[in-house]
Amino acid sequence: MKKLTFTRKQLGIPYAVFLVCFVIAPLVVIVYYAFTNGQGQISFKNFVNFFTSTNTLGTLLYSFALAIVTSLVCLVIAYPTAYILARSGFKRKYVLLLLFILPMWINFTLRITALKEILSVLEGNISAYPFLNSVIGMTYDFLPFMILPLYTSLLKLDKSLLEAASDLGANKATVFFRVTLPLSVPGIISGMTMVLLPSMTNYVVLDMLYNSTYIMGSLIGSYFSAYDWHGGSMISLVLLVIILIVTLITNRFSDKDTAGNRGSVL
Repeated sequence: MKKLTFTRKQLGIPYAVFLVCFVIAPLVVIVYYAFTNGQGQISFKNFVNFFTSTNTLGTLLYSFALAIVTSLVCLVIAYPTAYILARSGFKRKYVLLLLFILPMWINFTLRITALKEILSVLEGNISAYPFLNSVIGMTYDFLPFMILPLYTSLLKLDKSLLEAASDLGANKATVFFRVTLPLSVPGIISGMTMVLLPSMTNYVVLDMLYNSTYIMGSLIGSYFSAYDWHGGSMISLVLLVIILIVTLITNRFSDKDTAGNRGSVL
């Protein structure tokens, strides 16, 4: 019986079909609706409306503020946690890491519902603190995405560099701020990116925690619910470009910091 062999190009065909059907084709539809009007004519009215509407720009700024605060809170919590897990001699540290990932196995709606009940007990009327509750909900949801890259980055640190710094007379604080922290910058950037981008669009947390303020995800949904596919597509396209720019910038900084920090340490 003849053995079947496949080339790399042949093995890539299923992925290429998936990419065309579920990535490129929807993107083409979004671009079409974004730059056309109700009569199917080419129009830049939706683009102008995005940058002249106070509602859209206000929503964008609110989304950025919520995402940045959430990312910083996650970083403050995740960095000490990842540092302790990565640098400690715990025999069961992988089990402890699993405990942080375990909530992600539970349905998202159930987790946020449970959090809402806890906040209602602690705060009473949780609708009185919409921004605070949204940050808490986002942090609870995205914290594992910050811990994992930080843990991986800290785990891969060359211990000989830390020992060399100690041998040269540096105390623990100096070793941390001059060696450990700079070398973990790629993990910080990766974690910030993984939390910042979805925090800008995840409006489910806001809805479930009684935050009536729109963010970009809910604004897009409101346009499509009102059958304004053209306006909703333009907002989606602009948000996609913003996410692409942020990703490129963070990747550029990550590459520069990796090379620069290694050189400065060495």
